[in-house]
Amino acid sequence: MADVILETRNLTKSFKGFTAVNDVNLQVQRGHIHALIGPNGAGKTTCFNLLTKFLVPSAGHILFNGHDITRAKPAQIARMGIIRSFQISAVFPHLTVLQNVRVGLQRELGTSFHFWRSERLLDELNDRALALLAEVDLAGFADTLTADLPYGRKRALEIATTLAMEPELMLLDEPTQGMGHEDVHRVTELIKKVSAGRTILMVEHNMGVVAGICDRISVLQRGALLAEGTYAEVSKNQQVMEAYMGTAGGELQGAH
Repeated sequence: MADVILETRNLTKSFKGFTAVNDVNLQVQRGHIHALIGPNGAGKTTCFNLLTKFLVPSAGHILFNGHDITRAKPAQIARMGIIRSFQISAVFPHLTVLQNVRVGLQRELGTSFHFWRSERLLDELNDRALALLAEVDLAGFADTLTADLPYGRKRALEIATTLAMEPELMLLDEPTQGMGHEDVHRVTELIKKVSAGRTILMVEHNMGVVAGICDRISVLQRGALLAEGTYAEVSKNQQVMEAYMGTAGGELQGAH
């Protein structure tokens, strides 16, 4: 059996009679970039919120490294190494880029949210913060106020602050949403780069991004798992075509 880092068993979520996620069995393999895709209303966001513990399942189980985390809280799974990008996103617009990453790193010192600590103590984190910024091509922006960063660079900063938490599993929710072509390309390359030695599960609507970097793709429709496989496999799947295009003709295109 493949090395599975995250697994769902019969995962279900209903809201007042409406089943948003229906009996989903998902397996994410360690080291993969795994995408969760589907047409609007497919249940992707609900599924993601279940996995990151922002919603409680109506039925089923979630396992991380073989341990049942179904009832765990968001903070508990973050300590285990499951980090969702927006959980520690760049929420301090009036701090510099470097200072934002440093806040993420404070967790390692055991001084989280001790904002009154001396600058000297925080300066110990500068080398690590600068290394993380270099990893996401933001070294040249270290002293820039986060509020002044272009949109695509802000998403890169979110990824840097996610990396500061040393995730074993990174969960990225629509990482290229609202971006122009140049930013999409930059962030896609960045995700590919930082995936080395890590596992990434992402919800993504841009088929070009999914085709370019994902090892495995799970397609949801009306809350249920419709198809799974490589991009080449799911893009030729007749049911996937019909879900996305309303037709079985042609082939799912690697386009937005």
